[in-house]
Amino acid sequence: MILMTMIARVSDGMPLSASIHEDEQFGRDMLEYQTQAKQLFKRMNRISVDRSSFITGPYLFHYLIDNLGICFLCLCEKTFSKRLAFQFLEDLSSEFQIQYSNSFSKAERPYCFIEFDTYIQRAKKTYLDSRARRHLVEAKSELQDINRIMVQNIEEVLERGDKISVLDDKASHLVAMSQKYSKGAQELSSLVDKVFKEYNNDSDEMLSKVLYGEITAVLRKKT
Repeated sequence: MILMTMIARVSDGMPLSASIHEDEQFGRDMLEYQTQAKQLFKRMNRISVDRSSFITGPYLFHYLIDNLGICFLCLCEKTFSKRLAFQFLEDLSSEFQIQYSNSFSKAERPYCFIEFDTYIQRAKKTYLDSRARRHLVEAKSELQDINRIMVQNIEEVLERGDKISVLDDKASHLVAMSQKYSKGAQELSSLVDKVFKEYNNDSDEMLSKVLYGEITAVLRKKT
């Protein structure tokens, strides 16, 4: 379920519109999650990653930043499809641009486009309907690989106070290193299989020397 939706201008973090799910239990925690969302907006800039997810208690924040520099964010239950969450945000982005592309940059007060809540509520109903959800997934299969979007803990991000772009740089470096050594491990495994097949009838000593030489060559190449 989509519990909260907020839209903000990235350049200054100003909230432009919002929509809250009417629920007595969630309502007690609403202010806390709104505060977290606003803090996230303040940490964004023009070089922030265009989409990401954050864990916050039993929920997940998902956001995307469009080409105009507008951030669309929603708070969902963890069981809600991440793919559908981002399709929902894409939908909001398209409609918001149609209605406000010429006026959002001139907004001088928070929530000056609060009337957009009407469209948000209508779109949310579409994405919550089970049959519609199935068709949406099929119709928008070209959406970028959602599994590559990094999920971070929002409390750690807010406590560190890092700009989201800085965190993304660190995350990208870790992903690159992981891919590099994963590829190396695969090559080593292939070499071991190759050598065992080629020297199956030779002595253990020769096999050890060959293995050592092949593996050393791979390790040198990696470094």
